[in-house]
Amino acid sequence: MKTYLEKLCSPAIWAEGPVWLPDEHAIIFSDVKGNKMFRWSEYDGVSVWRQYSNYANGNTLDNEGRLITCEHGRRGISRTEKDGGITMLIEKIDGKRFNSPNDVVVRSDGTIWFTDPPYGIINDEEGYKSESQIIGCYVYCYDPKHNTISIATSDVQRPNGLAFSPDEKWLYVADMSIVDFPSHGRNELRIYPVIDNTLGAGKHFAAIHSGFPNGFCVDKSGNIYCSCSDGILIFNSSGKKIHKIAVPERVSNCTFGGFNGNQLYITATTSLYRVFLDTLVTTQ
Repeated sequence: MKTYLEKLCSPAIWAEGPVWLPDEHAIIFSDVKGNKMFRWSEYDGVSVWRQYSNYANGNTLDNEGRLITCEHGRRGISRTEKDGGITMLIEKIDGKRFNSPNDVVVRSDGTIWFTDPPYGIINDEEGYKSESQIIGCYVYCYDPKHNTISIATSDVQRPNGLAFSPDEKWLYVADMSIVDFPSHGRNELRIYPVIDNTLGAGKHFAAIHSGFPNGFCVDKSGNIYCSCSDGILIFNSSGKKIHKIAVPERVSNCTFGGFNGNQLYITATTSLYRVFLDTLVTTQ
């Protein structure tokens, strides 16, 4: 059986951060370099959802269905309220600004976990060129109920995508530091035990070839769908590669959607793609 990849639209310069809106049966995704956000649905096609996005990157929904967004421009995490207003949740730790929050997930307890590599401050393409105010690139946990922030782990060089295991006992983190450190960087997914609002000791989970890992998502069975330069690599919960979805553009991220979650939406360079997961052939 063939994998049927469908191109839905190509409005972006660098498409990223797709999130499924179940109430609207629509996808919101960022155009980081275009400084916009787009919305696509089966009924309405594609439209500009936010004309000026503060160089938004990763997106997710909180437990109340509100959009949580990583903003490179304001170097923080924002929340879009039900009335359309935007609340800046956090942009500093100990008085120092973050680098450029990149990807974000929300745990069932309401905590917000995000990565903070420097890609929005190294030039003016995806934010505003600036000096870093902190000493590294970390994974953070923000608790909006108590307005507290924790460094969840410093065991990363260039953290990017992240996602919880189905039982939320583990957090997967993409480290793509090979881009900046060709001889000493990582090109892998790492896995960390979740301990309250921090992470325990991490370890290698899977190497990513070709290219490097960016965004990814985890299905209900624990399979990981991870971006690479020319597609989506699918690993089972043991780290064994079981399938690859070829995509004709460089892939940035992916998320599940559809009425029963059987669709995979993929952002890749300029475009948004879709795969119906029941068309996949995998080998366990």
